[in-house]
Amino acid sequence: MPDARPAPTALQRLHGALRRVPTWSVYLLCMAPAAIYTTLAFSDRLGADPARALEHALGLWGLRLLLAGLVVTPLRQIIGLNLIRFRRVIGLAAFTTIGLHLLAWAWLDVGFDPATMWKDISRRPYITIGMAAFVLLIPLAITSTNAMIRRLGPKAWSRLHKLVYAIAILGGVHFLLLKKTIQPEPLVYLATAVLLVGWRLLPRRRAGAA
Repeated sequence: MPDARPAPTALQRLHGALRRVPTWSVYLLCMAPAAIYTTLAFSDRLGADPARALEHALGLWGLRLLLAGLVVTPLRQIIGLNLIRFRRVIGLAAFTTIGLHLLAWAWLDVGFDPATMWKDISRRPYITIGMAAFVLLIPLAITSTNAMIRRLGPKAWSRLHKLVYAIAILGGVHFLLLKKTIQPEPLVYLATAVLLVGWRLLPRRRAGAA
């Protein structure tokens, strides 16, 4: 008797392929830009001011990864593409990249001088906001393991990780203020962060989106 089951759709085949992709490989892929820019900077191939270029590139890629983590839910809701199993490693890559951005600033920009670091944090709003976003990221990184989910409980863990909404918007504001003048690129990133956060908050009331 011929098999009456329908042929799998392209999306089902894609999901089957994605299930075979190890999450660590996605983390490495997300960290590739940071590795490339760091290599270029320390081989003096990143322009006239490689330290500043590296610092900015790491910050921008960290923001992109934050937004990539937020876009997982809309992709699932709009086209049915389920990337949930990769969301945590994308978030960890964002944390790592932003941590490297902070390290580049502390090391290459202010030479790990505590007085200068505090002066910058307290007197420059874009640094104040960026530091606040990084501090909020720390508990999310610490609680990103399965063991911590079990320890906190899924509901408490989910509530804690909603901090990413504020973090993404703070990251967009940090980028906007960094430019000193209103420019299209940071406005696009900030608007994208606001739209993605809005998407995750509003549909939840209608359809119980995660």
